[in-house]
Amino acid sequence: MVNVLILCTGNSCRSVLGEALINHLAGDRLRAFSAGSHPLGRINAGALATLKRNGIATEGFTSQSWNEFADAGIDIAITVCDSAAGEACPVYLNSTVRGHWGLTDPAHISGSEKEIAAAFQVTYDALEKRIRQLLALPFETMPAAELSQALNKIGQDIP
Repeated sequence: MVNVLILCTGNSCRSVLGEALINHLAGDRLRAFSAGSHPLGRINAGALATLKRNGIATEGFTSQSWNEFADAGIDIAITVCDSAAGEACPVYLNSTVRGHWGLTDPAHISGSEKEIAAAFQVTYDALEKRIRQLLALPFETMPAAELSQALNKIGQDIP
């Protein structure tokens, strides 16, 4: 089992969607967690509603610091927001394969309920597409540099 840590600044929205999707889609190949550099301490209601709307369980998610994973044996770290990509990752991730999948934060969208729900769905759909691309790779046997390059290429896809 390969452990994946999805990182964002607040760990309330995009990273939680990524964690949920990986754990839903990956079977016994990947196990995902999510964390933030400056966690908000709560999960965004729009993220939970999006998971529910797409048939994914919403229980058990917490907004937590990436420091909680210092001893977790993380194999892959994926940042999902631009601000997290620019931050120095914790020392324990130095030998971890890293990739960046920058996505617009749907929590910052204003508008009608329908418009906000649509923004969350766009983020969900982009993550699902990227995770399916990751699952199509033989990531278990890829050299670290090659896997990091593949992860970054997946992240460059426009949702």
